[in-house]
Amino acid sequence: MLRDFFIALSENQTLNAAAKRYGLKMGAQHVVAGTTVEETIESIKKLNAMGISATVDNLGEFVFEREEALAAKAQILEVIDAINEHQVDAHISLKPSQLGLDIDYDFALENLYEIVERASKTDMFINIDMESNKHLQPSFDILDELSKEFTNVGTVIQAYFFRAEEDIQKYKNFRLRIVKGAYKEPAEVAYQTKEEIDANYIELIEYHLLHGKFTSIATHDHNVINHVKQFVKENNISTDKFEFQMLYGFRTDMQKELAQEGYNFCVYVPFGQDWYGYFMRRLAERPQNMNLVVKQVFTKDTNKMIGLAAAAFAVGRLSKRKKK
Repeated sequence: MLRDFFIALSENQTLNAAAKRYGLKMGAQHVVAGTTVEETIESIKKLNAMGISATVDNLGEFVFEREEALAAKAQILEVIDAINEHQVDAHISLKPSQLGLDIDYDFALENLYEIVERASKTDMFINIDMESNKHLQPSFDILDELSKEFTNVGTVIQAYFFRAEEDIQKYKNFRLRIVKGAYKEPAEVAYQTKEEIDANYIELIEYHLLHGKFTSIATHDHNVINHVKQFVKENNISTDKFEFQMLYGFRTDMQKELAQEGYNFCVYVPFGQDWYGYFMRRLAERPQNMNLVVKQVFTKDTNKMIGLAAAAFAVGRLSKRKKK
């Protein structure tokens, strides 16, 4: 119920627009690195000073106009140039839907090609984030096309999909980020229980650690992290074959500890005004995340908005039942 609630909120365009008007005053500045490229670069410098690298996400939702997709591309190219100019330790994560996948496949491919080409000039890695099931195969198709010419591109494997085992074997020679998954997917294509998803998540991580190119283990779960530590030790896997990843603003003490222990550590750094959908999906992905930031993030204004959202969600559900 709680997961469904946050996913529903993340997909509500009205609330997304309202969050933009509020800006980061609601408290989300604790989990978003900035609204401008300049602010984001400063946040990355602070992470680098602690021995932590960054993967930068230009936030954006509901892109159905070419102008919006082109603006997103321009912003990402600006970030690539800024990373090079300031010589910070960072790379790019991007969503094909933000670059036009919901508009036209070839248009999106052209936009991603330009980004990957620009990044390849300085050997900067580009990670293609995976989204909902309807975007899944087209996103893999884009990866296939780009990898014919470029080697600085990789993607994400979502553990809740039944096809994840097949995908991780197919793409084992790519740098991959392994996640549990943050969208609500039907039982026809995805595991539904936490136990099933967690078990598959561990299996995917172990497979790619043993057979893959480079593994980014994206989790805040100390149990998973401890399991990985023991697994790499038992299998003599070098620390240069993997990294741990966490979200900006989440479990910051553990981030520092892992970096100080000598593990490669990367923080997923989101920036921009369009933070709302991203933030709600992080809560949906692991409702325990709320406990990690509740004291920092949930101000009086935030609680008011969440309360209104809850009421809107409840009314929407009741309306659907009446129609039935």
